[in-house]
Amino acid sequence: MSLPPFKRIVLKLSGDILKGSAEGGIDFNVVRRIAGEIGEIHGTGVDVAVVVGGGNLIRGAEAEVGGIDRITADNMGMLTTVINAMALQNALEKLNIQTRVMSAIIIAELVEPFIRRRALRHLEKKRVVIFAAGTGNPFFTTDTAAALRAEQIGADIILKGTKVDGVYDSDPKLFANAVKYDEVDFMEIIKRGLRVMDLTAITFCRDYNIPVLVFNILEHGNLSRIINGHSIGTLVKEIKQ
Repeated sequence: MSLPPFKRIVLKLSGDILKGSAEGGIDFNVVRRIAGEIGEIHGTGVDVAVVVGGGNLIRGAEAEVGGIDRITADNMGMLTTVINAMALQNALEKLNIQTRVMSAIIIAELVEPFIRRRALRHLEKKRVVIFAAGTGNPFFTTDTAAALRAEQIGADIILKGTKVDGVYDSDPKLFANAVKYDEVDFMEIIKRGLRVMDLTAITFCRDYNIPVLVFNILEHGNLSRIINGHSIGTLVKEIKQ
């Protein structure tokens, strides 16, 4: 059996992905399916870390519009990512995959605090690690958390699971002639304002040379195809001229 192209990955999942068809909550069928796909790539020997968002339950920016101050709203959003992480952990453990949730805010009764050396040890022991609560700070997205954690654990790549099949030069829903990139440079993303990750996250990935692969995680088997070396989605990286 050939070795997978990546030794260690960070899978970024938005809360919207986990929402599925549920109205304002968690679609547990989607959670179980994603857990199954994580289990498949974990079984190939790849170290798997996951960063989950919380937009299926609450978004800090939206709560702020509703009258809650931004810091409180973002703290609420971080708590929702812990709920999502625990749901994914449960689904993985039902598949007999040892999993740890590590939170950037301390909730010792439920999940472990994020400690970098401990996270690395879990990965060395072939446990799936789910990072929750973003960076632990308001005003920063879970995209930024994914970039930060990827650097901290020495991940080869961030796999950003989305509802679309890659990055386009314009919105394919609005423009029929929109062109999909197979590869695109970080600076092109920044200059054109393409919505891959927020600016802080994409700049961090550029500065620390962390490639980001944007792909449709809702298409069954895509995660395994990527790990098996197939060309899926759009790779965002530094392209030397």
